[in-house]
Amino acid sequence: MTSSADINAALEALPDLASPAATMPEVVDHVAVAKLYGEPLFALPTDLYIPPDALEVFLEAFEGPLDLLLYLIRKQNFNILDIPMAGLTRQYLSYVDEIRSRNLELAAEYLLMAAMLIEIKSRMLLPPKKSAQGDEVEDPRAELVRRLLEYEQIKLAAAKLNNVPQLGRDFIRAQVYIEQSLQPRFPDVHVVDLQEAWADILKRAKLVQHHKISREELSVREHMSIVLRRLQGQRFVEFEKLFSPEQGVPVLVVTFIALLELAKETLIEITQAEAFAPIYVRLSYTPT
Repeated sequence: MTSSADINAALEALPDLASPAATMPEVVDHVAVAKLYGEPLFALPTDLYIPPDALEVFLEAFEGPLDLLLYLIRKQNFNILDIPMAGLTRQYLSYVDEIRSRNLELAAEYLLMAAMLIEIKSRMLLPPKKSAQGDEVEDPRAELVRRLLEYEQIKLAAAKLNNVPQLGRDFIRAQVYIEQSLQPRFPDVHVVDLQEAWADILKRAKLVQHHKISREELSVREHMSIVLRRLQGQRFVEFEKLFSPEQGVPVLVVTFIALLELAKETLIEITQAEAFAPIYVRLSYTPT
């Protein structure tokens, strides 16, 4: 049994967990190797776990079973028209076993091609059979060769297209904005549009009209003298003949006022035989 003295001695040998020296690792030149949640980390943790997949390096990436088969054929310098099915199938199955251990879903498509290779190899081991017409049966590898040749042609064409410079990947289109070089683009105007615009202008012009009034100074005394001169030597003069419409309304008005003034001053007489009869004007008679 352990005595109390042994327990006390063991406790004294343990470091004080409350002191900073017990919680901090040894610091070399006070330089942190990393930061974890904003706090400096002076030593890597001993229980650090790195998943194996994180360190995987893929030297060759294949886009499908045909791509893998074409790679194996070209790498071994096989004649694509006379494929050695045994060696090709062996290399293919080794690659399929490798990817099955990592990604079973990805390996499904490759397993289907592996079954096709094994079937072709099995048919090649059997003795060839002739058809009813006596012709030889087609080579079991013919369908696979056809698919490989078509795939290779498409892959080469895709590589050529990929080598063509692409906008945004290999170069950027230069754009220069110069305001002075921009030519104004006017809208297309038809004849009907011009006719409608002209009719609208005429309509608005009719709504805006200017009336100019000119001032003309007329003398009543002067027109009184004119009337007296016309009545001299005349026994009677019809009232209407004293007015000339072509002279204008202002002259007619002043002439009428002149007649009224002459009648007021008893220089002329205006007579009418009966109602609705002609009106006559004569000079006033002054006995000598």
